[in-house]
Amino acid sequence: MKKLELLSPAGDMERLKMSVLYGADAVYLGLTSFGMRSFAGNFTPEELPQAVRFAHSRGVKVHVTVNTMPRSGEVEQLPEYLERMEDAGVDALILADLGAFTLAGKYAPHCQRHISTQQSVANYASAQAWYDLGAQRVVLARELSLEEIRVIRQKTSPELEIETFGHGAMCVSYSGRCLLSNYMTGRDSNRGACAQPCRYRYALMEEKRPGEYFPVFEDEQGTYILNSRDMCMIDHLDDLMDAGVDCIKIEGRAKSAYYAAVVTGAYRHCIDDVFAGRQPDPVWRDETEHVSHRVYSTGFYYGEPGQYTANSRYIRSWQIVARVESCDETGLALCSLNNKFRQGDALEAVGPDLRPFPFTAEDIRDETGAPLSEPRTPQMRFTLRLPRPVPSYTLLRRAVDLSAK
Repeated sequence: MKKLELLSPAGDMERLKMSVLYGADAVYLGLTSFGMRSFAGNFTPEELPQAVRFAHSRGVKVHVTVNTMPRSGEVEQLPEYLERMEDAGVDALILADLGAFTLAGKYAPHCQRHISTQQSVANYASAQAWYDLGAQRVVLARELSLEEIRVIRQKTSPELEIETFGHGAMCVSYSGRCLLSNYMTGRDSNRGACAQPCRYRYALMEEKRPGEYFPVFEDEQGTYILNSRDMCMIDHLDDLMDAGVDCIKIEGRAKSAYYAAVVTGAYRHCIDDVFAGRQPDPVWRDETEHVSHRVYSTGFYYGEPGQYTANSRYIRSWQIVARVESCDETGLALCSLNNKFRQGDALEAVGPDLRPFPFTAEDIRDETGAPLSEPRTPQMRFTLRLPRPVPSYTLLRRAVDLSAK
């Protein structure tokens, strides 16, 4: 089996650093145009070279999304945009539009061309056709089963790389190609501005057909008939490797730096263990429960995942209270505050290549050395005595139910 490449989200520079430091093999990001997540932080053209340098200095590749379906007026801006990718040293472009794909070959010839899931590649003929046109990789449609992926692998050129989504939000529309947002809100999901109306609460009414009922279950809160569960394949990495998948992608460019760090770290450890023939430590599977998420499923890999009709709420059971900027050999950590906590609170630490461990917050001091019972000011720096040394960018969290009621 080939070891899975781990591709993690980088919505902005902070999230890029977290994904890189917590174990990604590659990151994917977007600029302020031509990307499918226009409401992520995203990178300015001036920030892109800095992002590439940071990732490359740690052996991590950078993939940039150019996967919207641009209109004719927008296409005119693509040559200059693609040349900027080339000059910055971007490793790969994620493309959905055939015109953009062709222009990328001309204006960014040293960037690999990867075919976005927006192109809905669902069979071996389509995958091979893209390879014959010059694509190095296809990101398969999320609606495929594991057996369908296996067939695509067997019937395409072995040099063609196959990437699949392994973790994160799912979409009720075919490979995310949806008109509902545009129709209801004027925000075009095919150009990066989806308002996610599939998460809305709906009531069903048919004016002219009394007595005909749509078979949905409904409570006093309404019905979420379009709501999807999140995907989590961390328990099935051996199946993905066996099917011939080259790269597993974590969804979430619009999600938090904490999400990027924790999910990347969890999958990093499990991929390494599975590839080495070891049983993964259950603590890493448990880490996927420590981030904001909806009820998990395995997507379409083993059959229809089914809709989740109870509600569209996220499960939020943990909150980041601080980030470690530095730590000495005695465990004295210089931290910056994210959310308030108090002396005596039960906390956990999780960091780059650091197995999570619990501790009690004690000996908190401000930068002058004065004792603190409760750091209060956002982003304030303070010291905290930890039970052991930890690396920079370690995150300190506490259990707290923040799920919507």
